[in-house]
Amino acid sequence: MKLKFALLGLALIHVLVLGAGFLAPYDPAEQNRDFPFAPPMALHLVDTQGHFHLRPFAYAQIYHPESSAAVPYEIDRSRMIPVHFFVKLAAEGGMGQSGEWRLFGVAPPHRLFLLGTDDFGRDQFSRLLYGGRVSLFAGLLATALSLALGLVLGGLAGFYASLPDHLIMGASELFMALPWIYLLFAVRAFLPLHLGAQESFFLLVGLIGLTGWARPSRLVRGVVLSARHRDYVLAARGFGASDFYLLRRHILPEALGVLLTQAALLIPQYILAEVTLSFLGLGVSEPAPSWGNMLADMQKLYVLESYWWMFAAGVALIPVFLLYHLLADALQQSP
Repeated sequence: MKLKFALLGLALIHVLVLGAGFLAPYDPAEQNRDFPFAPPMALHLVDTQGHFHLRPFAYAQIYHPESSAAVPYEIDRSRMIPVHFFVKLAAEGGMGQSGEWRLFGVAPPHRLFLLGTDDFGRDQFSRLLYGGRVSLFAGLLATALSLALGLVLGGLAGFYASLPDHLIMGASELFMALPWIYLLFAVRAFLPLHLGAQESFFLLVGLIGLTGWARPSRLVRGVVLSARHRDYVLAARGFGASDFYLLRRHILPEALGVLLTQAALLIPQYILAEVTLSFLGLGVSEPAPSWGNMLADMQKLYVLESYWWMFAAGVALIPVFLLYHLLADALQQSP
């Protein structure tokens, strides 16, 4: 039951971020300078007179830049903004006759900010969905790289032993002894600071993945050491099977369960690594969103004090981490 629940929850989250182009009402880089740090707009079905509406709506917000209030916005309950579904996004934002299909939107010049905006007036809901693509899939791809390296190196170390085993396991001990976050900082410091969003993403994946192969390789080595002496492996060798065939067909498949459990443990660690690096300005840079650079605004005291909706990316990490740890626990308990 736990396994199914975790898989279903993770699948839902990943489908949501993959569908950001349809679910997000705005481009993540689109700025609305007239609405800096706008608070979230609630959806309603019943107006102030008690009338029920089939179409959801939000009340307009009025920005008072001269106000001394921490959140200088006033809700104008005399202006209702109806929400339309399955609309086309016009080139200048809002609804239009041509453009990309979106799940919902409002007619210009109105704007709908379900999770508020940042200091540039960018819609936080749209940035949360698009940023999830970077953070979640950086963790997935980096984990795939680590496990692939761990499988190959651990398989070679366990199967051939002797010199390959000593070299590979010595290198793994070195990598495990170094604190991974400081190792990432050190490597990243030698690389150019200003990179494009795509280059930054693949650089992060490579850095994180290459620093995390040690533990999976040691686990795979243990499985291979045990499997290579089993009767069916010795029988296959007696019939003339090559080393590659033995590894591919009989030995490495034994490590599948270990690799799946490691994947469930490593993915949240690598997501956190991407978030940490982007939070510190060493990962994916603006205007491309990631959950890390979305949280970078939290380094400012006035944002911490007044704009609670800027925690959205941090809140989104909680169910992701809980579901991955639930998945790892279920995999460890499964026979």
